[in-house]
Amino acid sequence: MSEVDIDHLRQWIGRSEVRQELLTPAMAARFNATFDRTDEPANGEIAPSMIHLCLAPPAAPTGELGEDGHPARGGFLPPVPLPRRMWAGGAFNFHDDIRVGETVARHSTIQDVTLKQGRSGALCFVTVNHQITADGRPVLTERQDIVYRDIDPPGGAPRTPPAAAPGRHRKVIAPSPALLFRYSALTFNGHRIHYDHPYVTGVEGYPGLIVHGPLQATLLLHFAETLRGARPAEFTFRSLSPLFDTADFTLNADEDADGLHLWTAYADGPVAMEARASW
Repeated sequence: MSEVDIDHLRQWIGRSEVRQELLTPAMAARFNATFDRTDEPANGEIAPSMIHLCLAPPAAPTGELGEDGHPARGGFLPPVPLPRRMWAGGAFNFHDDIRVGETVARHSTIQDVTLKQGRSGALCFVTVNHQITADGRPVLTERQDIVYRDIDPPGGAPRTPPAAAPGRHRKVIAPSPALLFRYSALTFNGHRIHYDHPYVTGVEGYPGLIVHGPLQATLLLHFAETLRGARPAEFTFRSLSPLFDTADFTLNADEDADGLHLWTAYADGPVAMEARASW
């Protein structure tokens, strides 16, 4: 098990950075094409929801990437010495629309760093708060939960997420390598588990390419928008188990008193990501 000096890592709490990027019509068109949307928003038109996740990503030089394609540890995020990192969950509160042609800025702050013990060993959780503005106008706030963990030990007991049942509303998604590669390109994400099949199966030991957490969250939020005809005011989610490109998966939704309960799952598999949307 990797040693984690939590007192050292907690020194990153309160660190902040600001990144910004102009949202061009070309970027909006590429985002929509990735999700099989045919419209190409022009300057001044409302941008598609969740496109902010593709703007102003960290741009580490290729020579500074690790074997897994991630940038070297340290910098803004704490240098957690655990080999596997994933987007464990988060929350979005939408205040206004982002419009094509606006400069979108993300002010990010490390809110917390905690250490827990899981079935596979140490789990280090890093919570990041993002304040997003468009031409200086507040448009959304985001909480991002990142978890770092050890590689699963041989013969370890598998985690059993909740069983999946079809939702009242359901849509089938084919996680093609082209879709996963395009989303990696949109977000400038070099993590090889999403596009390098020999690496993800031969080195990391997974059965196939892994579907991005942000990609699943985007699909679920778009599904909620389609069902209700409007973007939700609040959207929360958490990841429970991985999805791979080895089989189609489904988007599911049920209505309740608070809005929509949503989840992704294989047709006969457990829940992969669960979410809630409210208006």
